[in-house]
Amino acid sequence: MTETTFREVIPTESTTGTVRAQRRAGVILAVLSAQFMTAIMLAAAMVPGYDFGASAISDLGVFPETAWLFNASLVLVGLLNVAGGYYYYRVHGKRWLFGVFVLAGLGAVVAGAVPLDAGDLHSLGALFAFLFFNVQAIGAGTQVRGAMRYASVLAGVVGIAFLGVMIVGDAGNPAVFGAINHGGAERMIVYPAMLWLVAFGGYLLGRGESTTVV
Repeated sequence: MTETTFREVIPTESTTGTVRAQRRAGVILAVLSAQFMTAIMLAAAMVPGYDFGASAISDLGVFPETAWLFNASLVLVGLLNVAGGYYYYRVHGKRWLFGVFVLAGLGAVVAGAVPLDAGDLHSLGALFAFLFFNVQAIGAGTQVRGAMRYASVLAGVVGIAFLGVMIVGDAGNPAVFGAINHGGAERMIVYPAMLWLVAFGGYLLGRGESTTVV
């Protein structure tokens, strides 16, 4: 009968730096999502009669009661995504994936800095954010294994599928929205990516333990 023992792993300078970068990425990505989900929940509660089905999420950046909260939170999303993507890049070393993080973050910053009622630049920024946050989930899924890989791909595919639904609906075919309307379709683009970021951040934080089974 063999006995299972635990052996302390003495990390090298290289592995210590990688683990530190991975954990920083985990914290940043989890905070990114948590603060944004909290901000849009509070903002929706602050606007009398806000309609989740008929109203876009970005409408919260136009109402006087919530413009400051929503727009600042969205800009912060973009900045944190670039920072989290940088630290994660130091783990996986894939430039294309870091580029996806940057494009998603840039889209969020533009959408937050230019409110919905300020022109077409907001729509372009939002489109970049909608697309690349979900591509980001799929791309990150290629760097991990197990359940997190499947969860990452699923989140990204769902978000991109509903981005297609929103484009078709806004092009003059609102029937495609069904019972959830435009607001519901938009949330099905954003929420899977945000929930994935919380899960992925926790996953990164849980990696790099100091002991192993031998």
